[in-house]
Amino acid sequence: MASVEVSLKELMTAVEGSVGAAVVDYSSGMALGTLGGGADLDLMVAAAGNTDVIRAEVRAMEQVGLGGQIEDILITLGHQYHLIRLVTGRDGNGLFLYLVLDRARSNLAMARHQLKNVEQQLAV
Repeated sequence: MASVEVSLKELMTAVEGSVGAAVVDYSSGMALGTLGGGADLDLMVAAAGNTDVIRAEVRAMEQVGLGGQIEDILITLGHQYHLIRLVTGRDGNGLFLYLVLDRARSNLAMARHQLKNVEQQLAV
């Protein structure tokens, strides 16, 4: 099992093209930890905003009557990928991992694979 700090370091070092990462409580929108980011990417603001994305998707799934659980959400921008992965382990209920990638330097499939591995090892 890995702590929030260790999980964030793993994402930033093991995923090519990582720009920033966060572990977020989506009931409050508060980040439990962040790493990376910068002047153009305020991870605390992004964490709160992406909480709304998750809530909207959950509402939409309920309205449509879709079963199952969200694994991850992908937002593509001109120069970035934003990945949101809900933490499903017993210690992670109500949390999500947020990873921002430089689109030109990243491999989306490998990033999703690594994000899943980190999610499975996260202990809060």
